[in-house]
Amino acid sequence: MSPPTGVDDAGLPRAGQSQSQTQSQGQGALAPKPPVAVPALRRPAPAAGPRMLQVTHETCYDYDAAVEVAHHSAWLRPRDTEVQKVQRWDLQIDPLPESAVQESKDAFGNWRHGFSHTRVHDRLSVTSRFQVLLTAPPPLDLDHSPPWEEAAAALRYRAGVTQPEAVEFMLPSHFSPHAPELADYARDLFRPDRPLLQGAQALMTRIHHRMQYKPHSTDVATNALQALAQGQGVCQDFAHLMIGALRSLGLAARYVSGYLLTHPPEGQPRLVGADASHAWVAVWCPLHRWVALDPTNDVLVGQDHVTLAWGRDYGDVAPLRGVIRGGGTAPPTVGVTVEPV
Repeated sequence: MSPPTGVDDAGLPRAGQSQSQTQSQGQGALAPKPPVAVPALRRPAPAAGPRMLQVTHETCYDYDAAVEVAHHSAWLRPRDTEVQKVQRWDLQIDPLPESAVQESKDAFGNWRHGFSHTRVHDRLSVTSRFQVLLTAPPPLDLDHSPPWEEAAAALRYRAGVTQPEAVEFMLPSHFSPHAPELADYARDLFRPDRPLLQGAQALMTRIHHRMQYKPHSTDVATNALQALAQGQGVCQDFAHLMIGALRSLGLAARYVSGYLLTHPPEGQPRLVGADASHAWVAVWCPLHRWVALDPTNDVLVGQDHVTLAWGRDYGDVAPLRGVIRGGGTAPPTVGVTVEPV
């Protein structure tokens, strides 16, 4: 497998009254290779048994104007899944908030932390550190999934029959709307009676080959339609495009934020802070439940992927955002390190 493509964070302007701080996912990684013959669905080679990874995610704002008041929300604590168990997690904030950090869970079960500063400061550092134990996902047979039309029909509302876990993720969202252009982009891949996962894999591969991976070509405001029109973007855009296309065909898909263990070129050391946050897609299959696919790298999600949070799109799971008074327009600096333990 070629070195996976990662993403990292960039900030929006934060000066003045109540503009939000948001980190985007999608900068500073290798571009996908030119189009080649579409391969069979692949998953990164599993580790010999469970794998322990350690992640450090550091965000630092050096403001070019003093901040008088600030209120922040962070989605930085990873969640447990069927294949991921969090061993330890620590959040360090400098300067320390004046009151205790508020921990809660959002509507999707993600961990959310709120904190505030009421004293004047010109710098903010937020560091998340944790370890996770990852086991290999079960083998997946693409042919062993229901026809995609049946999966779509099962998600439609019928009195007394619902799939609450999935139905919310077939509805349009800000970054992944329902649109004829998105449905047309994927329609020929979902021929009648085609197994759902075969169609999803083909869509993942199409996005990987047709979209150019280009850092700084989009920003946190770019939605799936804009990314499709530009034909380029970053991991966040690849995920939004795939989610929007699936939803526009009546299927359910959710946005997953996390991290990716990247592999340095042979003979070169792993650089601290050189990894990045990442984004991928999980599609709902009535037989296999949520199946995670990485369109940036054209692979099934495996033991190189660390799940942080999931939602309808990026807007639900931005790692760090908030409102401040003051601060100027200086973007944050972000460093992510993912390493085996």
